[in-house]
Amino acid sequence: MSGVTREQVLERLGTITGPDFGSDIVTLGLVSDIFIADGKVFFSITVPSERARELEPLRTAAEKVVKEIPGVAGALVTLTAEKKGGKTSDDAPPPRVVSRRGAPKGAVPPPRTPRPQTPSKPGIPGVGAIIAVASGKGGVGKSTTAANLALGLSANGLKVGILDADVYGPSMPRLLGISGRPEMASGRIMKPMENYGLKVMSIGFLVEEETPMVWRGPMVMSALTQMLREVEWGELDVLVVDMPPGTGDAQLTMAQQVPLAGAVIVSTPQDLALIDARKGLNMFRKVDVPLLGIVENMSYFIAPDTGTRYDIFGHGGARKEAERLDVPFLGEVPLHMQIREMSDAGTPVTVSEPAGTHAKIYRDIAAKVWHGVETARAAQTRQAPAIVFE
Repeated sequence: MSGVTREQVLERLGTITGPDFGSDIVTLGLVSDIFIADGKVFFSITVPSERARELEPLRTAAEKVVKEIPGVAGALVTLTAEKKGGKTSDDAPPPRVVSRRGAPKGAVPPPRTPRPQTPSKPGIPGVGAIIAVASGKGGVGKSTTAANLALGLSANGLKVGILDADVYGPSMPRLLGISGRPEMASGRIMKPMENYGLKVMSIGFLVEEETPMVWRGPMVMSALTQMLREVEWGELDVLVVDMPPGTGDAQLTMAQQVPLAGAVIVSTPQDLALIDARKGLNMFRKVDVPLLGIVENMSYFIAPDTGTRYDIFGHGGARKEAERLDVPFLGEVPLHMQIREMSDAGTPVTVSEPAGTHAKIYRDIAAKVWHGVETARAAQTRQAPAIVFE
């Protein structure tokens, strides 16, 4: 445990006031439970959801004063509209009840069935299915989830590749412990890099880690197309694509260029993150991509010294959102130092601690995702028109 105390943090936060709050955020009871580990401070600030964008400077100011405390190595501060007790400031409509009779015990609900994909989208030779892992905003652990999902699918017996489509912030070289440059197979075709049984391609292999990618939309789309179609992927059951956060050019390019088997949305529990996640879900629906489900990342924290559970960013918001939108809920991934440390070291928990609790969580999520892919395939096959000659 760091020498930094909760009282020190609260003292600094007592200097932060909103534009029309009348008092500081501590006095008004807007600061959540504070957790401190390894010199890093985690907490959230409760604000009305409709004022989230307006009050972003409040979050920035709170993060700044906490980082200035001697001994603080970092701070993770979020805005949330969730109140203590799990109640939210916005009344969500009741979840829609859907009959799931006939499903095998333990099976996840099938993903919402889209209209059939248009046949004008050619697949990638040798690749059986392409899954997009997306988030409505950054900072929710999407790339870590994508890497461990790919490793979970591999651990479940599938041949897996992963494409780092986050051109502006490529993470896979570091997450998967890979360095160097791809070799050329022939002409313009590159060989993917490999580690832990995964075939991997990332713009991070082609530029220096510190190089900023100041590319406009057409350049991003061109790079994604090259990494999809000018790579010798070989025979794969599934290609996992780590999308950049948001709903921009990269997401539209993927939806337009290849027949996606489905999309996985990653969110944290608080409802402000879910607002952005909802945008991602709606975008994939509009382009007829099956929704394989939602993962709630940073779902809860278990203190390693006391075993006490902390719902730092709220809890259960993604599950409620999945029920409300009638999409599968894939699972809860805790906020745990081991996941972060292993990821930073390039040895994800799914391979470094394969018998551990966290590896099992990711393998279970991978099993549910693959079940969703197969269910969506079966549904599209049933919808295919039959030509009858009389």
